[in-house]
Amino acid sequence: MDNYTLNSATLQLEGLKVTEVSVYPVFFFFFLSYILIILINVGIVVLVCIDKSLHQPIYLLFCNLPFNDILGNSIMVPRLLLDMLHPPSERLITYYECVVQAFTTHIFGASSHTVLMIMAFDRYVAICNPLRYAAIMTNKMVIKLTVSAWGVSFVLVGILLGLTIRLNRCRSMIMNPYCDNASLFKLSCDSVFINNVYGLTFTVVLFTASIGSIVFTYTKITVVCLTSNNKSLNSKALKTCSTHLFIYLIMLFSGMTVIFLHRFPELSDYRKLAAILFHVIPGSLNPIIYGVQSKEIRKFLTQLFQSRKVLP
Repeated sequence: MDNYTLNSATLQLEGLKVTEVSVYPVFFFFFLSYILIILINVGIVVLVCIDKSLHQPIYLLFCNLPFNDILGNSIMVPRLLLDMLHPPSERLITYYECVVQAFTTHIFGASSHTVLMIMAFDRYVAICNPLRYAAIMTNKMVIKLTVSAWGVSFVLVGILLGLTIRLNRCRSMIMNPYCDNASLFKLSCDSVFINNVYGLTFTVVLFTASIGSIVFTYTKITVVCLTSNNKSLNSKALKTCSTHLFIYLIMLFSGMTVIFLHRFPELSDYRKLAAILFHVIPGSLNPIIYGVQSKEIRKFLTQLFQSRKVLP
């Protein structure tokens, strides 16, 4: 393919570099991971919807994470699997499909932070102001927090991609397993100074707000637990907050690994693999971690399996 065609409507994806020996093991690993992600995340959402005891703010807010994991993985993993079965010269994608994939990929990353931020606010209110929790965390507040988490992500990512699609393209090779903003604006021979400045600002603002909110809320929660003699409160705080914090650290570590590897061009293959695992690992672990921790979810599943044993 001519790599210097102006504004080519068709692009070529580099895909994931794997040897001929390992292509099928890698394929089945990601295929089974994707099936697992879909099943357990859809299962958690359905479970929260049908069990009235789970109609609590923390679980309603948590449903944003499974939805985000399904969205982020569905736009990336099936395309990745398809490309693995084709030679590099046949890994073609239209420009508009690439833009949609890049938009969804960045929405996934941004919403992972914003959703965990609103969940941290819920834990802060529940533990630091328990008497007013029901008055504050109403259904209306849950809707406002959810809309805010997704709205902020859509605005930030919309500007990010808007600055990129204005550029003329003189290349057609996406040097990545999937489309993202950096891969798209690298197709241009125009100045990308504004894109780099906004991209850096976007990353710094998102990470600062995310880490800052987690540090603030958990500092407050720690102070309350240390000054309180209420063992029940401390036990509840330990269970719910440790789960939330563990999920946050998995997401943060996965994202930081990709950013860190960007500084070492010689490790580009590891960076590309880490970028894929950033989607797969949190999507696989999030519902499992919450399911194991949640007494309500364990109770529902126990009753479900016991009823199935009785039916035969």
